[in-house]
Amino acid sequence: MKYAELYQNELLKEVIPFWEHYSVDTKYGGFFSCIDDQNIVFDTDKFMWLQSRQIWMFATLYDELQPNKKWLAIAEAGAEFILQHGHDGAFNWYFSLNQQGAPLIIPYNIFSYTFACLSMAKLYKITNEERYKKACLTTLEHVHKREENPKGKWNKSVKGTRPLKNFALPMILCNLYNEMGSLLPEQIKKEKATSCVNEIFDHFWDPERGVILENVTLEGQFSNTFEGRLFNPGHGLEAMWFVMELGQQYNRPDWIEKSVSCALSLVEKGWDRKYEGIFYFLDVEGHPPQQLEWDQKLWWVHLEAMICFFKAYELTQNQSCLEWFEKMHNYAWNHFRDPKNKGEWYGYLNREGLVLLPLKGGKWKGCFHVPRALLKLHQTAASLML
Repeated sequence: MKYAELYQNELLKEVIPFWEHYSVDTKYGGFFSCIDDQNIVFDTDKFMWLQSRQIWMFATLYDELQPNKKWLAIAEAGAEFILQHGHDGAFNWYFSLNQQGAPLIIPYNIFSYTFACLSMAKLYKITNEERYKKACLTTLEHVHKREENPKGKWNKSVKGTRPLKNFALPMILCNLYNEMGSLLPEQIKKEKATSCVNEIFDHFWDPERGVILENVTLEGQFSNTFEGRLFNPGHGLEAMWFVMELGQQYNRPDWIEKSVSCALSLVEKGWDRKYEGIFYFLDVEGHPPQQLEWDQKLWWVHLEAMICFFKAYELTQNQSCLEWFEKMHNYAWNHFRDPKNKGEWYGYLNREGLVLLPLKGGKWKGCFHVPRALLKLHQTAASLML
């Protein structure tokens, strides 16, 4: 079976039906994400960035794959729930709610905001409804106000002693600006995206070590500390395909070339040569990582790597990228995919590649990385006629 057909079948016959059947809360609205491999909902709390990601996912399927009214209805119902319950009235987005929609955790996490923005932008593109536009642009204003200090008053660091900036926000904004559609003028989108790409390459890319660092000084320099030595290969690989897409959009072959070069270095540094797969965290100086889950193999890391190298091959015909894509495909298909109960994929493996947690979704895993990857991989394979 060709890749294009393989990924489309997995998306439409297994993964999306799983989320349609088991995650939609028909009583109170919104989505369940905590579902085990027996398809049982084991916790009913609702986490805002997973709610928003699922809205975006179903809206994107409608927008990019086929105009299935059921998908749009699921997205719009999810949007109704989060617009009613997910923020404080001024679009400060809570981190989590209980099943009924009462807030549990205050709006401390900036990524609750960025993914709400993502979902509202997509629905506005499809429906042209003013409420989605208002929610998106107001939320984006909050994000911009928090850019210099994303954690705000919840930042535990003492101000001025060791100020560091984190890679996650410019990485997410890189993608978000590309998803804003007509909500922002083209010139502003281009300027914002260019600024994010420049920050990634000029500050977070460490050419000496061949990695993207998770934390750097405010000037973009290496910090020889636990935080400064932290390397998350999956984050870097995901960011590289974001930049490749921007390179296509803005006719920047230099961005594409740089992204491919960085991606090949990242995967070489992050690959587990003993058991295969990509490590979750590493210390770039070879010291013991402080994250106890450092050697786990996570679903999103490998799926983002698959997108990255397939996209890189599509754009450059680099054979090393094709080889890494095929290696990543074989690992992910044989380890994360559930051959018995099918549906959604597993998320957490131990270093040896065995299932560590028998869940299909949880507090951090929802309807996003697996279906998004399958959609992107199907589209790339179709473009390549593979």
